[in-house]
Amino acid sequence: QEQGTARMSFALGATYLGDGRCNFLVWAPGAGKVDVHIVGPSDRAAPMERQDHGYHQVLAKGVEPGTQYFYLLDGQSERPDPASSFQPEGVHGPSEVVDLSFDWGDAGWRGLELSDYIIYEIHVGAYTPEGTFQGVIPHLDELCELGITAIELMPVAQFPGERNWGYDGAYPFAVQNSYGGPTGLKTLVEACHTSGLAVILDVVYNHLGPEGNYLAQFGPYFTDRYRTPWGQAINYDGPESDEVRRFFIENALYWTKDFHIDALRLDAIHAIVDPSARPILEELGIAVHQQARQLNRKIH
Repeated sequence: QEQGTARMSFALGATYLGDGRCNFLVWAPGAGKVDVHIVGPSDRAAPMERQDHGYHQVLAKGVEPGTQYFYLLDGQSERPDPASSFQPEGVHGPSEVVDLSFDWGDAGWRGLELSDYIIYEIHVGAYTPEGTFQGVIPHLDELCELGITAIELMPVAQFPGERNWGYDGAYPFAVQNSYGGPTGLKTLVEACHTSGLAVILDVVYNHLGPEGNYLAQFGPYFTDRYRTPWGQAINYDGPESDEVRRFFIENALYWTKDFHIDALRLDAIHAIVDPSARPILEELGIAVHQQARQLNRKIH
């Protein structure tokens, strides 16, 4: 193992680097010691090094895409990765290392002006009998004929079970396993862009669903100063909130960069309380639009 990498050098979660090398980075200020427990035939533990600001990091070898893992907190509690990209066995199961590279075929796509959006909202689990991203693709032509220019996907962050309204997601970075996971979502986005359709993703940054939500065991992601109708409010303005803000801003940039999402629809922003000088919504918007300029794409 190679350790000592600065916290900002890598994204949160498991970043596959090729050649069996994977960086793991988790914010867990509440834990004195964190290990990556790699499960399966090669069952082993990779001790993480504590970094500044409560981060824990390790660059592990012998880890390929498809490797499943938990974080072991203080030698006692095993929990999935808060920034997991894939939960193949659901909200309580192990996280899985994903190679986020994809052979995109939408190089010429630059997005649409927001004034040109004519939106059709889709619940992936209910739109077709298959209830998958792949199941939506055969219907794109008829949506274009209808005059639609953008589809809005209701939330696809991992939730318990196979079908859900989507607003009880517990893993903001993990694409729902029953819908087709990360590859399924990318395949749908690519097909939409090939058809001339933009893709909006509905994201929930005001609360997390109750089942499978272990974030409070890692650090102060939540606050009791405010309440939402659906559970604890997110800690965007209290002690250690800088790292909470990073978590959700990085999530937004993950969708727009790695999944080529064209726009984000933020759920229930009235339940996001942040009276600080630069509110989280402003900071998030600035980050996304700056990335859009770097990518030479229209992202809203």
